[in-house]
Amino acid sequence: MKRRSLMSPSTIDYPDVFVSEFRGVRSLHLASEINADTSCAPIQGSMRLAVPDQIELEYVQQMNLWMLFDMLPKHIVQLGLGAASLTKFCYRHFPDALVTAVDLNPKVIAMCREQFKLPPDDDRLRVLDMDAFDFVRNRARHGTVDVIQVDLYDAEADGPVLDSPEFYEACAACLTPEGMMTVNLFANDVQRRKNIEAMQEYFDVVVWLPEVHDANVVAIAFKTAPEIDFEILYQRAAILRVNYKLQAPVWVNGLKAWMLREED
Repeated sequence: MKRRSLMSPSTIDYPDVFVSEFRGVRSLHLASEINADTSCAPIQGSMRLAVPDQIELEYVQQMNLWMLFDMLPKHIVQLGLGAASLTKFCYRHFPDALVTAVDLNPKVIAMCREQFKLPPDDDRLRVLDMDAFDFVRNRARHGTVDVIQVDLYDAEADGPVLDSPEFYEACAACLTPEGMMTVNLFANDVQRRKNIEAMQEYFDVVVWLPEVHDANVVAIAFKTAPEIDFEILYQRAAILRVNYKLQAPVWVNGLKAWMLREED
């Protein structure tokens, strides 16, 4: 396993970033006092070197759950860059959409450029070094975003770093009337319930998939409740599996299981 570090004197207040590689998969980590042993630091994102534009981790694939409902977004926002998997995926597969990624740590952005093949900014891609809460509460952005993908964790990864009702209210305000938000809820049951209840205050419907590896649960929040036809969703999921290498039929199974639980 090989490790590299990227340090900048101008960003010493932010956690250092390092990379590990194992069996052809490169992963990004944040260092901290708790994670002094870097081999134990949580993975913030991964990329398979042979196919750098594909999404490696299952929960990161699930963050694209919104694709079952909208294949023509005009503006996609990623809050928390991670290893840039979602940003690269959306930039590649939605050529008519503006893709914006937001991350507070400039070291993460630099490492993604250097080691994770994040393209340079252009007229379709913007990577912003700023606080995600500041981004969503800017009224100039309200009503302008079709999809928000939220994956915000610090070096300890104890739970989402932004989880207040005020944060989710601002996210909802940024979305168009038919907009959607996906959120990675890597957390304990109490934290997860807190986030879901906060989302439910400002979204018509909040649905979450079954837990996958390492306690990741992905939720999708709809600004406006969608019409759900599972036959159509399975047809779309088959297309996503073939064309985008996403395990989308499993997502539909998860949505159906959630609906059955809610009806009981």
